[in-house]
Amino acid sequence: MKFLVCISNVPDTTTKIAFTPDNKEFNKAGVQFVINPWDEYALTRAIELKEAAGSGTVTVLNVGEADTEPNIRKALAIGADDAIRVNAVPQDAYFVAEQIAAIAKDGAYDVILMGKESIDYNGFQVHGMVGEMLGIPTVAPAMKLDMSGNTATLEREIEGGKEIVTVNTPFVASCQQPMCEPRIPNMRGIMTARTKPLKVVPAVGEPARTTVAEFALPPKKQGVKLIPAETAGDLIKLLRNEAKVI
Repeated sequence: MKFLVCISNVPDTTTKIAFTPDNKEFNKAGVQFVINPWDEYALTRAIELKEAAGSGTVTVLNVGEADTEPNIRKALAIGADDAIRVNAVPQDAYFVAEQIAAIAKDGAYDVILMGKESIDYNGFQVHGMVGEMLGIPTVAPAMKLDMSGNTATLEREIEGGKEIVTVNTPFVASCQQPMCEPRIPNMRGIMTARTKPLKVVPAVGEPARTTVAEFALPPKKQGVKLIPAETAGDLIKLLRNEAKVI
């Protein structure tokens, strides 16, 4: 079984968001980047399934420039067998999906996994695009994934309950908790990751189809107004005249 796990390089969740002077790009100065947390569920589950089967390979794929390689090596330290980096800036969801689809098709992977979304843009788009480009089923977002031969059983959350889906390989799935407990690299993994193969390839297809006009921070929240219990009627006036929610 060949697993392809797609990982994104994202700012740490404690990062203070700032933009370049023209407000067209995220300011990376002094920012610590990590593996997208949702992608860690996909990576760990792929490794677990490979170990349970006693055979197979787990390849990690990242679309990014050379500065993403420390986190690619971390993925290798966690337990992936090899890695591929598409040497390009991940400019939009379609562009990233196009790169993933090209790698997946060329490598004839059985299972393509990724997080349900990246925590920087929260687009929830790439997995569906990849499945469509490859002409294979997509299950999103999956909370549970089990394999029996070439058949996968996935559980996903729907409004009012859960849905059990059975699909044959190849397929695409996006992952979220509680699929597994993400792994932390140990010393042996860190040492072996240094010698695991990391292949760098050029991007394919056309440039990004979208451009950013401007980024803007949300308006600052206003202070809370406290209404004494004896004048509770004033709350109705504020909700109607200031908040305009009734």
